[in-house]
Amino acid sequence: MFDDILTAIPFGIILAFTIGPVFFVLLETSVTKGITSAIIFDLGVILADIVFILVIFKSTDTLLDKIKDDPKLLVFGGVLLVIYGLISFIKTSKSFRSIVREHHRIEIPKKDYGRLFIKGFLLNFINIGVLLGWLGFIVIGTSITTSKNGVFIFIATMLTSYFLTDLFKIAMAKRLKNKLTPRRIFKTKKIVSLVILGFGILLLTQGLFPELYEKSKEQIEKVNPLDR
Repeated sequence: MFDDILTAIPFGIILAFTIGPVFFVLLETSVTKGITSAIIFDLGVILADIVFILVIFKSTDTLLDKIKDDPKLLVFGGVLLVIYGLISFIKTSKSFRSIVREHHRIEIPKKDYGRLFIKGFLLNFINIGVLLGWLGFIVIGTSITTSKNGVFIFIATMLTSYFLTDLFKIAMAKRLKNKLTPRRIFKTKKIVSLVILGFGILLLTQGLFPELYEKSKEQIEKVNPLDR
């Protein structure tokens, strides 16, 4: 179980730095409305993620059970993440002007906690890419976790590390907002897209060539200095 938790933490951190409208509004809310308002907004975002996750689990129970027994079905998860990464990268390559506009023009509602919570939920819920991304991460969690209920531990840890990273962003909002120029945001979005794409390719490799993947994994473990 501890290994599953450690594996999930980097995924949650990467997810927290996926630059988009939610990222900008979270920083802007913290700067203009205060930490409490930003946390309320973020809880709405997290709720949308939880809804997506529940929908995926309820609709793909049979598929996830099959993945445990048939590594080739991991190709499905790999394809999802590759598509998600490619679409994000292509959109980013064409979106520098929109990044500049988002950076300089964010509309924040009045300091109404209920409205902020709903805004966070809707802003995340209307993004179909979030659903696609969570589907890919759930497939990854199903394939790489080893403990009982490992995928649930994996996703719960992802959400927790995602939320804790958001709390860090909220606390550091003023400094982050000044440091994240449109050009840096543009580069960060590209890097995040490539990282997700890389995870997808890794999953594809594991699904298409399970024996080769296991041999490579064993060789890496043999030369791991921590094991010496």
